[in-house]
Amino acid sequence: MSLLTDLTAAVAAGKRVDTVRLTQELLTAGARPQDIVEQGLVPGMAIVGGQFKRNEIFVPEMLVAARAMKEALKLLEPLLASAGIKPKYTVIIGTVQGDLHDIGKNLISMMWRGAGFAVVDLGTNVSPERYVTAAQEHKAHIVGLSALLTTTMPAMKETVRLLKAAGLPNTKIMIGGAPITQAFADDIGADGYAADAGTAVDIARKLVGEAA
Repeated sequence: MSLLTDLTAAVAAGKRVDTVRLTQELLTAGARPQDIVEQGLVPGMAIVGGQFKRNEIFVPEMLVAARAMKEALKLLEPLLASAGIKPKYTVIIGTVQGDLHDIGKNLISMMWRGAGFAVVDLGTNVSPERYVTAAQEHKAHIVGLSALLTTTMPAMKETVRLLKAAGLPNTKIMIGGAPITQAFADDIGADGYAADAGTAVDIARKLVGEAA
């Protein structure tokens, strides 16, 4: 369906008006909301993620594309909900206790939504206990921890410790942020580390057992 191809291109280009228009045209033509997401929006965000990893675009372009996708989802999510269609995987994300930075967290949230994950955003300055409670409540497949300040890295370590101690066998822990490294992730027992928002989608898929 050429409209789906056009929708993918519009998302990748960050054309919000065209993205919404094409989504509505597809609905009017009888396309299933789930197909619009999986065959139109998700491939568009995959293009953006790949471009970002190759340094062909930067954060502003990613944000524009993600916002275009978000506007289309406003049309689709009520229809998906009424049909009883839910994302297969749920992820929790937040910035760790003591840190109020949210740009990186917000970008990854939008990329995860664009990849078809249900995202529960806990915001900033999130205590270790709140992460655990949210992971239990939402039966999270992944818990994402973000930090920008080196002074909050101990809070990230404590959060990982509490999540591991909570006995959540189906929950994987991902961490990221400017001061975070793979070595630190290994040291504190995190299951995954993402250096950027594009990589975060690939790592999340690997952690839940799906091909990137």
